[in-house]
Amino acid sequence: MRHRSLLSCAVAAIALATAVPALAEAPAAPAPATPAQTQQAFDYTAMISANRLGDPQVSPDGRWVVYSVTTTDVAANRRAGALFIQDLRSPGEGRRLAINEGGANTARWGSDGKLYFLSRRSGSSQVWLAEADGTAPVQVTNLPLDVNAYRLSPDAAQVAVSLAVFPDCETLACTVDRNKAVADDPSTGQVYDRMFVRHWDTWNDHTQNHLFVLPTAGGRDPVWVTRGFDGDTPSKPFGDESEFTFTPDGEGIVFSAREAGKSEPWSTNFDLYQVAIAEPGQLTNLTDANNAWDTGPVYSPDGKTLAYRAMARPGFEADKYSIFLRDVATGETRQIAADWDRSADTLQWSRDGRTLFTTAGDVGQTRLFSIDVRRGTVIPLTGEGHVSAFQQTPSGFVFAQDSLTRPSELFVKTFRGREMPARITNVNPQLDALAFGEAEQFTFAGWNNETVHGYVIKPANYVEGQKYPVAFLIHGGPQGSFGNSWSYRWNPGTYAGAGYAVVMIDFHGSTGYGQAFTDSISQHWGDRPFEDLQKGWAAVQSKYSFLDGDNACALGASYGGYMINWIAGNWPGEFKCLVNHDGVFDIRGMGYGTEELWFTEWEYGGTPYENPQGYEQFNPVHHVANWRDPMLVVQGDLDYRIPTSQGLSTFTALQRRGIDSRLLFFPNENHWVLKPANSVQWHNEVFGWLDKYLKPAN
Repeated sequence: MRHRSLLSCAVAAIALATAVPALAEAPAAPAPATPAQTQQAFDYTAMISANRLGDPQVSPDGRWVVYSVTTTDVAANRRAGALFIQDLRSPGEGRRLAINEGGANTARWGSDGKLYFLSRRSGSSQVWLAEADGTAPVQVTNLPLDVNAYRLSPDAAQVAVSLAVFPDCETLACTVDRNKAVADDPSTGQVYDRMFVRHWDTWNDHTQNHLFVLPTAGGRDPVWVTRGFDGDTPSKPFGDESEFTFTPDGEGIVFSAREAGKSEPWSTNFDLYQVAIAEPGQLTNLTDANNAWDTGPVYSPDGKTLAYRAMARPGFEADKYSIFLRDVATGETRQIAADWDRSADTLQWSRDGRTLFTTAGDVGQTRLFSIDVRRGTVIPLTGEGHVSAFQQTPSGFVFAQDSLTRPSELFVKTFRGREMPARITNVNPQLDALAFGEAEQFTFAGWNNETVHGYVIKPANYVEGQKYPVAFLIHGGPQGSFGNSWSYRWNPGTYAGAGYAVVMIDFHGSTGYGQAFTDSISQHWGDRPFEDLQKGWAAVQSKYSFLDGDNACALGASYGGYMINWIAGNWPGEFKCLVNHDGVFDIRGMGYGTEELWFTEWEYGGTPYENPQGYEQFNPVHHVANWRDPMLVVQGDLDYRIPTSQGLSTFTALQRRGIDSRLLFFPNENHWVLKPANSVQWHNEVFGWLDKYLKPAN
């Protein structure tokens, strides 16, 4: 379901010119077009073809920022990424780097001023380096396996790489030979004696991600520093180099990992381990006292303090990430900003070591914050919008920010200046001419009479006094949020562009409103958030007269799909149609069929055999007799989080009851729809379903 941001979709975008014009200054969330002026509306074709910016990296001297832009060729059904560089001292056009011609991604600056990156130009994914201007590429690693993540040592003399190896092999050559033997074996049977058998969208091939260290100048075989450890680093399926780092002296590695054993599918006990490069396999557990999640190690500039993030409750993936500081010399650990009721993302130290910077969800926004490491004072540095990545400069920050009306662009601002952030990229100029719906955040009294937030969005080219059909969007997770951010799948602007008003409720269980608010959904899937949705739907209709509440459809994916099934049986007749993407139909079956068992066991209060009532209390399967609303069901066959049987069972129940229904099945998609052609088909089907019931005259 959630597992660290399952709300976002990795659909990328198309066609970017080699020069990216820069803007002098712009607001963080560009204002929509004037309603009285009819413009071409933003729609899902524009969304799918929008360019996607990310991963900004600032050079050590603060002059340059390198970032990635992903484009999508919809006709060819493929995506391509490229690296761009921009001069921060002389704002102008971003320049496409020449190293892209051989393929380049994951750019990182070394302290030597060189630009490192991953490329497959040699036939496999290896680390390369280039001059600061992106010229003269030179291969750094020449390993027999793909490099899936890497990190440079503080002096750039060494690089740590993550490789997928068979942990019982003694050499890399052994893994290569075994991979070839598997590929050549005519038999196809797979044998397992422990879980994970499959995870996210991949069957377990018995390899693990392990760390190796080698000099950037070559001349030494890689040292397998995590040899003998039973686990993955980075973690699967979404881990990256933020989970490991060099010690300040370059003589060791600290990494976050979970010991697999037999309990991996129901454990969230990630620990920080330290290993000396000269003593591979000799691991020291730095956080053994905490049986919950520890991750994201970053050293202070003076090397005396290790900062990291930690959850408090074992088995709960949506617990708050608190910030801890460990004295390197003594091992003494203390929490900072303990009263700050937000969950911290990746940490960065200020250059003077007095401040930590992080991002966190905050009442429908995702802001950049500064935290004084001595006093624990927390100060928000950005306003409205969603900050997805940030890097420091000598005077402030470069950060990627998106909103409901704009995909990610780069902005700059000073450390604590009150000035409006200045936008320095414009990778989607074609969106400037399109009309977006105007969004407004609202509140109401929800479950337990507590304040609940939501967004209402007017249709593009809204006309005062006119009523509009409504798309009622329900987010997944369930510990997630539909806030002021951009999405490449569940993008509310596409519904507004199609002439629908949009309503989104951040019900109890959503993130960014304090941990108690997030906690309140666990073991309460069908009552507290359901009450919020009902009360929010009533409140928004009473407040906004342009909503045609009698002409609405409800849509959701993952937990949102579960809620669609729950609405079908417990609130029938309220909506003219329903859309359920990868939603839970039978909670008991989900408890035995999903892969990350810690999720179901926390959310439903134990295993299905230990607490059967927890799985049956809010189980949609018990209310199928009440179903009567037309429903579109979408299912990806590679979705091992919500297995295919859940979607097929939903469709079977609808068909058997004689309810108008339709199944859209993707054999090559997981929990998300990622392929461009499939995204087009998804939107065609979903909008066709809405139009059928909400715009029958058309």
